[in-house]
Amino acid sequence: MENSSAEDYKIQSFDADTQWLLKMALKEPASVDLEKVASVIVEQSMKDLVFSKEAGRICYTIVQAESKHGGNSNFRRYILNRLQQEFLAKEQVRDRSVNAWVCLVTFICNVFDYLKVDCLVIQLHRIGEQLQRASTQRMDQLFCLLRDGFLLQDRPSSLSRLLLLEIIEFRAGNWKMSDSAQKYYYSEVAD
Repeated sequence: MENSSAEDYKIQSFDADTQWLLKMALKEPASVDLEKVASVIVEQSMKDLVFSKEAGRICYTIVQAESKHGGNSNFRRYILNRLQQEFLAKEQVRDRSVNAWVCLVTFICNVFDYLKVDCLVIQLHRIGEQLQRASTQRMDQLFCLLRDGFLLQDRPSSLSRLLLLEIIEFRAGNWKMSDSAQKYYYSEVAD
């Protein structure tokens, strides 16, 4: 994250105060009002299709930075709550502007591309071995779906594919990761 710049996240279209707010959220999330950050990101995403595609990555980076600096998940809660509010008002959003509706759906898909895969991988790291013992057949089915549904399609982001490959290798290694594999996967994610 230290190497990121405003250009990396396409936030230069915001006014100076909002750019500062987003940059701080990306680096030191506890130092800013994350509920305001969530609102800014959702509002801009509903206006700008290009930004709505980028916003999922921004949200993921803020969630990761927040976790790294304190283990909280306040931003995740704020962004998901705000998205839920907008989705519940989907009829009004669509009636007001089809473009805003398309932008909102694009943003939701991108958020879940990053956050849902991240949550899945974290949970499989925590309880995958127990789930495997409870039902090897169901875990085999899950991992076939992961491989076929996510890894063989072009839709997931490269980070999502990397995380899914890592969990597949983790399972293949009997729920353990070699030092070299750990270094490979987590140095790639940090970059």
